[in-house]
Amino acid sequence: MRDLLVVGGGPAGAATATWAARAGLDVLLVERETFPREKACAEYMSPEATRDLEALGVLDEIEAAGAARLTGMRIISDDGAAVIGRFPSAPRRPHRPYGLALPRSRLDTIVLGAAARSGATVLQGVAVERLLFAEGAVEGAALRQGDRRWEERSRAVVGADGLHSLVAHRLGLARHGAPRRLALVAHLADVEGMGDYGEMFVRDGRYAGLAPIGDGKVNAAAVVPAGEARAIAKDPAAYLRAELAAVPELRRRIAGARLARGVMVAGPFARTTRSAVADGALLVGDAADFFDPFTGEGIFAALRGGRLAADALTTALATGRATRAALRPYLAARRRAFLGKWAFERLAALSATRPALMRRFTHRLARHPAVADLWVGVAGDYVSPGALLAPRALASLIL
Repeated sequence: MRDLLVVGGGPAGAATATWAARAGLDVLLVERETFPREKACAEYMSPEATRDLEALGVLDEIEAAGAARLTGMRIISDDGAAVIGRFPSAPRRPHRPYGLALPRSRLDTIVLGAAARSGATVLQGVAVERLLFAEGAVEGAALRQGDRRWEERSRAVVGADGLHSLVAHRLGLARHGAPRRLALVAHLADVEGMGDYGEMFVRDGRYAGLAPIGDGKVNAAAVVPAGEARAIAKDPAAYLRAELAAVPELRRRIAGARLARGVMVAGPFARTTRSAVADGALLVGDAADFFDPFTGEGIFAALRGGRLAADALTTALATGRATRAALRPYLAARRRAFLGKWAFERLAALSATRPALMRRFTHRLARHPAVADLWVGVAGDYVSPGALLAPRALASLIL
């Protein structure tokens, strides 16, 4: 029997497996797909995520793979007003004065390699058919790889299998929230006017984003109400281009752009769980919680959450079984690490679909560059969200 079965080889699963293997656990990681593979994602890593990537031993490799460096964020409201906040200018210095952006086909392959180098057994092209239980606790999973089927027993299972987590559903923990939105994501070449920052264009009920990802390509995304799924399905590429072109500035900048990778669709978002732990199991990354992509939270939360998960599992298994009670410190650690950012993320994403609020917000920040830098510092995960509640910062936003 292995110590740990990790389901999912993205950043959350790979980070969990790496840290658990380094702690001496016998880890098997299974991934349904075969890397490299494309994934619908903003493909952005915040400045604080570089700390986790460095600790995993992959930061240099990611930069050598051509990752774009992003030094801040530009937000544009529906009236064309714009503000830029810079990471290096925030009151607290980030681990690196930039975030990174790299296609998931490269990023995930690199991070998964760290798990294998750390001693975890990594199997790709392996699907989970069902979870195994003993005395009411999870004790492994039934797996399938091609024509081969087998049961893998383990002392604990980690669900790191993303937004539509099979592990979360089989445990009865998955929940759906609101607002329900979809993201269309593509890679474009020959987009005009790109700088060294991410850009978010906000309009009624939806928003679009651009970010360089290296090799002269741009990650282009549109986040729209989930009720438009049928219209999207008719022609995702035409739908995305129309969404981008609905913004006057973007209409001009993408006029000569071409698709460098086809459109992918992700969502609906606003997914959470009743609990991120169960007897013998734990959820990490998007499998545990994902609200909205506006602040680019996903990869950082996956990497940091993977380390928290490995720490909790290592402690629980060293002293006995990975019961729900034994894994409770993981819940507390997640709250300490993410609670303030969860509130910030939800407020920012909900505000992004209310034009009058975003106009007011953008105009205020444009008059207060230091607060704009503070805001992107919070979005970049290295400034506490509580800093925005300081009297001076708060007054600049509401007065």
